[in-house]
Amino acid sequence: MTKRVKDLAAETRVAPGTHHKLGERKAGETYGWNEDAALAEVRRMGAELAELQYKLYADGRFGLLVVLQAIDGGGKDSTTRHVFSAFNPQGCSVTSFKAPGAEELRHDYLWRVHQHVPGRGEVGVFNRSHYEDVLVVRVDKLVPKPVWKLRYEQINQFEHMLVESNIHVVKLFLHISRDEQKRRFEERIHDPRKHWKFDPQDLKKRAQWQEYREAYEEMLLRCSTHHAPWHVIPANNTWLRDLAVSQVVLQALQKLPLQFPKPKFDPKNIEVPD
Repeated sequence: MTKRVKDLAAETRVAPGTHHKLGERKAGETYGWNEDAALAEVRRMGAELAELQYKLYADGRFGLLVVLQAIDGGGKDSTTRHVFSAFNPQGCSVTSFKAPGAEELRHDYLWRVHQHVPGRGEVGVFNRSHYEDVLVVRVDKLVPKPVWKLRYEQINQFEHMLVESNIHVVKLFLHISRDEQKRRFEERIHDPRKHWKFDPQDLKKRAQWQEYREAYEEMLLRCSTHHAPWHVIPANNTWLRDLAVSQVVLQALQKLPLQFPKPKFDPKNIEVPD
């Protein structure tokens, strides 16, 4: 029996400057966990996540930005629903980035993203993100290569600025295999309740599998930094994915020196009248 890996945050972290190969087998990695144990741990961590978010909101000095990236069918929506539902929506926002509109195209590529960065005291989740501008833009050749090549360092500087402003950045790449993507697409095609999730354009993206894998590997190489590392989350098994994502986010919150603010009154001298 494979020994259970306890620290999935460390196990999935991409060390800065390393070339991470996105092998098909790695997408199905379980690190020795089984489904029942993983789901029980996710439930346990959910309560802890809720408490830390409450403390983050009360403290008001730090924010947390969680970036979710994945190839089509990778499970970004499902991850958001299963993991981040632990948070109070009063202090948590989710932003999905589609193809930029006319107004967004009039500005620099980071403009639309920066508007949705969470404030201090808040958690923000990006479903896709500024990384689309070194992924789809690259694969579909929407801008010349010299333009998107510059964006790796621009993104690193942008994220460094956020961290220096007490907005901490957690980046999660949900890694599925080509066979698993096929299975999920077929499920969407044959299940009437999931037709809305399928776009025939997804098949064009599937045909570009190799180009996207190369683009993701270079993104991991160039943009996994000490201040904002990438985590590659095996996502063929949704229960392992949710476990790893929960642990990475939980550790990020635990590292913040959160404190409840001191009251501006002496509780001992306050009496609520009948």
